[in-house]
Amino acid sequence: MRFKFLFRPLLGVSLLLAISPAFGQSPAKTSVTLVEPAAPLLPKQFGSWQQQADLAAAAGPDATAKDVLLEDGLARFAASSYKRDSSAETIDIKAYQFADATGAFSAFTYLRSPEDRPLTAPPLGTSAVQKGDSLLIWNGVSVIAAAFQGGRHFADLSDLVSLMPKASGAKGLSPLLPTMLPAKGLEAETLKYSLGSAGYEQMGGLLPASIIGFDKSAEVATAKYTGRGTLTLLLYPTPQIAGDHGRQIEAELNKQIAAGHSFGTVKLRREGSLVVLATGAWTPAQAKAIAESTHLDEQLSWNKPMPLEFHAEVQKTASLLTSILQLSGALALIALVLGFFFGGGRATIRVLQGKPAATEPEFLRINLRGAPGETTTYKPLR
Repeated sequence: MRFKFLFRPLLGVSLLLAISPAFGQSPAKTSVTLVEPAAPLLPKQFGSWQQQADLAAAAGPDATAKDVLLEDGLARFAASSYKRDSSAETIDIKAYQFADATGAFSAFTYLRSPEDRPLTAPPLGTSAVQKGDSLLIWNGVSVIAAAFQGGRHFADLSDLVSLMPKASGAKGLSPLLPTMLPAKGLEAETLKYSLGSAGYEQMGGLLPASIIGFDKSAEVATAKYTGRGTLTLLLYPTPQIAGDHGRQIEAELNKQIAAGHSFGTVKLRREGSLVVLATGAWTPAQAKAIAESTHLDEQLSWNKPMPLEFHAEVQKTASLLTSILQLSGALALIALVLGFFFGGGRATIRVLQGKPAATEPEFLRINLRGAPGETTTYKPLR
């Protein structure tokens, strides 16, 4: 019984000692990060136009267009109606912001219709096309679609374009592949630029999207030429990837031709990481000429991420070279340590024996000038 009464107070004291540090601890420090919200994609006012209503909920892209735009890197979307001061004129505007200029240009070619014609004046953005009272503008990472009612005031949109988001560095670079299309006979309004399977199929791609290699960061540009046919350019990150998919495309074309599908004149050519395909109403000589006149521009562009396979190979090579350097350094360090250990130990022992730390060993020398069989022994001086 005595031990029982003694055990209870001891248990209570131990519990207090155990929980007291928890109550004595100061509250954990928390960091506060101030995040400034992004400015609205469409302003309340630009020039003499005042925002009237938000149309984003009603004027958003349909499911098909949304898939293509998201594939192109759609970051933000906004739609509003604007009214001009002291007039009944209005504009319905849709604005799209993308992750980079490459995605914005792809969306621009997707939203552009064959009836659109280039807007020559006033210059708006990087490129602008017009159809009646409607206007489509590509400027950097932004695409603007505007529909006027009551009057065309295209020049007023320059104020809006100047307020749209800007991008610098690699994100602001225009895509390189469309510039490789030969200019002679090109119908610019038919140019389509695709970054994914949804966009390629919606833009009337000739080949099955599954063999293009969009999962390897492929880019595709297609365009028609006056009185001739269609030219398709496919750009890949590396020549090896281009070779693999070029052979797949060749096999698919041969398969479909054998099944009775007609592509007209067909000419397929690969140059480095570029695959050129001419199909349609070309003569054999024309198809060969345009395919051989399309060359890979050697300018470097870093606006597209490299595929995972490419990064994996680079990392493997870098890891191997790093391991070799580390092993070589470790072996050199071990050799130095062993040299100092054995050499220094031997010198220390000689000094403790009263001998010089460094000496030459005894050696035998054959005296060829002396009597036969006679040898002379030399010893180093002490």
